[in-house]
Amino acid sequence: MTVETVSDAPALRAGGVTKRFGRREALRGVSFEAAAGEVVAVIGPNGAGKTTLLSILAGIRTPTEGTVSRPPREIGWVPQQPAVYGKLSVAENLRLFARLERVADPDAAVARMLAQTGLADRADDELGVLSGGNRQRVNIAVGLLADPPVLLLDEPSSSLDPRQRERLWEFIGALAAGGTSIVFSTHNVGEAERYADRVLVLADGEVLFTGTPRALEEVVGGDHRDFEAAFVRFLHERGH
Repeated sequence: MTVETVSDAPALRAGGVTKRFGRREALRGVSFEAAAGEVVAVIGPNGAGKTTLLSILAGIRTPTEGTVSRPPREIGWVPQQPAVYGKLSVAENLRLFARLERVADPDAAVARMLAQTGLADRADDELGVLSGGNRQRVNIAVGLLADPPVLLLDEPSSSLDPRQRERLWEFIGALAAGGTSIVFSTHNVGEAERYADRVLVLADGEVLFTGTPRALEEVVGGDHRDFEAAFVRFLHERGH
């Protein structure tokens, strides 16, 4: 296993995270760090444990063993399936979740998120009439209402078209530039290569690699046409 540590003080640290469901071990001793403003992609085959890891980091699930450095209230969570309400307006959704999150000043938080997501002009629109990209912006805005230093996203662009994905990643990149740590899972390894500072490769609940996309290509060696080819070979050489 190759593990590289982040030189700066981590905004998020997971130590020896293990999760068992009966006899099945979904995660096995997963450890990694994310620095302030760093974008980390969690990649791996189906069933690798990506969503389980993110849900533990978010406090949705409890690990069987291991530690997470921050409490759930300091971590924003954006699940793959939006938790927002289609019959409510954008502003009504944000206001509802701000109160559920017990944000000190809900109205100020809603105004801040409308401005940050570029949706101020859609505040009174019913969520169900928005494009997929704008609905996902609202979903992310819900995760950011408490102004967390860390944001977790599970497959954030899976249902978006190419232009919507581009706009979404511009938004996420701006968050990272402002100091928010981003950890996201994806099946789109090209997206991981393009937008992540570092990748965390999971397979069968174990960390096989953490490092830059370029470092993964160097581990594999040879002449590869793209990062996806290197990633597939990396997994194959390790029996996955």
